[in-house]
Amino acid sequence: MTPEHILDQPSIRLSQAQRESYFEKGFLTVEGQVSQAWLERLQAATDALVAESRTVPRSNDRYDLAPEHGADDPRPRRIRAAVDQHPDYWAFASAPEMTDVVADLVGPGVKFHSSKLNFKWPGGDEEVKWHQDIPAWPHSNYSPVTVGVYLEDVDTAEGPLTAIPGSHEGELFDHFGETGKWAGFLADRDLAKVALDSAEEMRGPAGTLIMINCRTIHSSQRNRSDKVRPLLLNVYSSADAFIFGRPPTPTSHTGEIVRGRPAQWSHNDPRPCRIPPDWEQEGYVSIYAAQKQENLKQTG
Repeated sequence: MTPEHILDQPSIRLSQAQRESYFEKGFLTVEGQVSQAWLERLQAATDALVAESRTVPRSNDRYDLAPEHGADDPRPRRIRAAVDQHPDYWAFASAPEMTDVVADLVGPGVKFHSSKLNFKWPGGDEEVKWHQDIPAWPHSNYSPVTVGVYLEDVDTAEGPLTAIPGSHEGELFDHFGETGKWAGFLADRDLAKVALDSAEEMRGPAGTLIMINCRTIHSSQRNRSDKVRPLLLNVYSSADAFIFGRPPTPTSHTGEIVRGRPAQWSHNDPRPCRIPPDWEQEGYVSIYAAQKQENLKQTG
């Protein structure tokens, strides 16, 4: 479905003004959509997985660990395929409270794509450079939206997601480095074309939803506060969007219709997208590892 067709559908959870803002800017921040009960369940699940990571010595298919991670100071950078790591993550991702929000942005048929939980630790180096999401997992159209939930209060010091308004309607940039290896961020020559001075921080209290279109240029600074910033990120698309190739971190629910019906026709956007690496061969741990060019094969 096109944005015009989506906006013609009655709104469910979001206001029409919020929906219009999303399509105009390429992102949206909304407070108060996540109940306190859900927030507490997600926080408890996250605490349990952080505690479990104390026994994990190195990054694997479940965790991407910071270099300084240890049993006495657990510092997972990412919980990979989060919906497969704790039942409450999937219960939340597939609940009407979430899928109805997504339907307001992609249309009544909603397909689940992927899930992760990113951390920024006090004093850590979890900066994320400017990038777009879709080059890592191209689809037949550009409906995919990342829906994040701040599990703790996030202000400027915690390293909130920061996005460039309107960039989803601009150029789709190459995310390969000068050597031809996947880098996962925009080169300086491309950043020179981006209106970085228009960037907007997506801040909010615990439970705030952030929604970012797959073409939107965004980043986040390192955490300069004294508290951790956990951010649960689930990616969805319209039912008529179909992925090309294998996603970097597939889940057991990838491709599942979580609202509405499967599409009978594919919606194909004519704007091209470069094909990413073969993730099954190359390996993928997290955007942190990719942007730092760490050896992604060392995941045992």
